Amino acid sequence: MKLLITGICGFVGSTLANALLDAVPGLQLVGLDNFIRPGAETNRAALKARGVKLFHGDIRAASDLECLPAVDWVIDAAANPSVLAGIDGKTSSRQLIEHNLLGTVNMLEFCKAHRAGFVLLSTSRVYSIAPLAGLPVVPDRGAYRPDTEKPLPAGVSPAGVHESFATAAPVSLYGATKLTSEALALEYGETFNFPVWINRCGVLAGAGQFGRPDQGIFAYWINTHLRRRPLKYIGFDGHGHQVRDCLHPRDIVPLLLKQFAAKSSPAAAAPTLSPRICNVAGGAAASMSLRQLTAWCDERFGAHPVASDPQPRPFDIPWMMLDATHASEVWGWKPQTPLSAILDEIAAHARQHPEWLDLSAPI
Repeated sequence: MKLLITGICGFVGSTLANALLDAVPGLQLVGLDNFIRPGAETNRAALKARGVKLFHGDIRAASDLECLPAVDWVIDAAANPSVLAGIDGKTSSRQLIEHNLLGTVNMLEFCKAHRAGFVLLSTSRVYSIAPLAGLPVVPDRGAYRPDTEKPLPAGVSPAGVHESFATAAPVSLYGATKLTSEALALEYGETFNFPVWINRCGVLAGAGQFGRPDQGIFAYWINTHLRRRPLKYIGFDGHGHQVRDCLHPRDIVPLLLKQFAAKSSPAAAAPTLSPRICNVAGGAAASMSLRQLTAWCDERFGAHPVASDPQPRPFDIPWMMLDATHASEVWGWKPQTPLSAILDEIAAHARQHPEWLDLSAPI
């Protein structure tokens, strides 16, 4: 099998690359990266040493794809992954759309030309913000949980947000680019007869992630706490009760291998869902609030104070975990790496790389 990963030198792309090389004997792996993300260069040499053929190019430029060889599958892991992209005063809304939408179109045209299958790594941020921001929640042991004594929006349960949950605007500019990319990918696949799978990922986390306050929050928080740099609970009650789940990217590989092998939609797919779209996330078992993460860091590294700012950030929500029941029922998939192992891995990497925050998350 010959496989192309876009954004291969990012955290997710490089982690998938290494895990796929471990899992698939004889895999021919090609990678494309524009190296604009701080820290991406750190993965180049290791991937080349494993025989990955790397191309320096930008998915926004169709001509950059002309030198790429034909492949059997494309995994699109190239994106600006911040929900604040385009509105934070540091990034351009036009560049966000060019990266996350025009880039997808160019890769779909590449798949069309080479009859390659396409896997889009999408996001939990395609789900509607308003009902999630207004979700009834109560603090419980330092973390929000849905208040089950009140009506919950359709598609939400204590297990998480289901694929059937609303995707109506607003979802943020970032979420809109990914949701539109999903629709275009499905249309291209149907129109030009090549397989398309869409995996909506929750927070992805692990060693070597380029953490910042607006993305890679687990890596950012652990690295910042260890270095005794300022931390702040932002929004809601200002006490850090907001919750996210996390998943190690290598845990996606068993699902990818099953998707590569499937010629059509699995017969087990529930008829009311698109079997081509599924949530892929750690779920309730791998969820944690910022307050709980701080307690974990305090125990590991010693106490470190966290400031409080109740003023919310745009598009923020109090509780987000994805319900991956569909992936389990259709594909027999479930996460393999427990939350404790992910946190331990990040902490070990943080100790070994004291320069990591300055390298990967300049503010």
